[in-house]
Amino acid sequence: MKLSSFRLNGIDTYGAADDRGVTDLGARLGAKYPDLKALIAGNGFAEARSVAEKAGVDAKLDAIAYRPVIPNPGKILCIGLNYEEHRVETQRDKTANPTVFLRVAESQVGHNQPMLCPRESTMFDYEGEIAIVIGAPGRRIAEADAWNHVAGYSCYNEGSVRDWQRHTTQFTAGKNFAATGAFGPWMVTADEIRPGEVLSLMTRLNGEVMQKATTEMMIFPIPRLIAYCSTFVPLAAGDVIVTGTPGGVGARRNPPVWMKPGDVAEVEVSRVGCLRNPIAVG
Repeated sequence: MKLSSFRLNGIDTYGAADDRGVTDLGARLGAKYPDLKALIAGNGFAEARSVAEKAGVDAKLDAIAYRPVIPNPGKILCIGLNYEEHRVETQRDKTANPTVFLRVAESQVGHNQPMLCPRESTMFDYEGEIAIVIGAPGRRIAEADAWNHVAGYSCYNEGSVRDWQRHTTQFTAGKNFAATGAFGPWMVTADEIRPGEVLSLMTRLNGEVMQKATTEMMIFPIPRLIAYCSTFVPLAAGDVIVTGTPGGVGARRNPPVWMKPGDVAEVEVSRVGCLRNPIAVG
């Protein structure tokens, strides 16, 4: 099942999506599950699927305004340097543990919404990634149990303002300008993708392939990320772990390739879909 957050007829809601369109689950289940995060926390997937099958489609996909899949996550945990090719191109040392930094919800937009190149920078870079959404909460989760805590998978463009990222040794400023990241178009529930199934990831800029990788190429696989992050912070339903970008980022090309107003960035993940965003001035 594909679950998305969106605006329909001026109302923020969520629903189930397929090729025909979307079923507005918020209109039908909102009293019990007011948003997608609440549906996940309440393990309401079976109920949502039943309602969607009975109700049919409320709107075509082009009639909705996509929001980030989880508009109100408690935490967005981003993993840096998790593909060897990217680690090498950044000339960073190998580490025994994942590199983790945080994004805030305001730094995200949904599918088809413009990612904003800040007027303070001309170094706006793409980073295609796979996002996992946490379902069952947990603390100090064992790697062997980690898949049981995944609610679903999505696409993520972890847009980075490189000059601000390089102001200090900390990444926060360059990773959190408003509307510089994108998350969507939906979450594919974990029952649709086998634990450990190999997923492919591709980033395109104006139709040209810039990044290409598979989850087999991760330095720290998804169970390790869940175990590590849950050791220092409790994971809650609706939390997001963005699992890292492969090699080929714009900053490391010669000459560098930056996203600019008028460009279109796409992040495609097999078994999930394609996240598409135009670039505009912020």
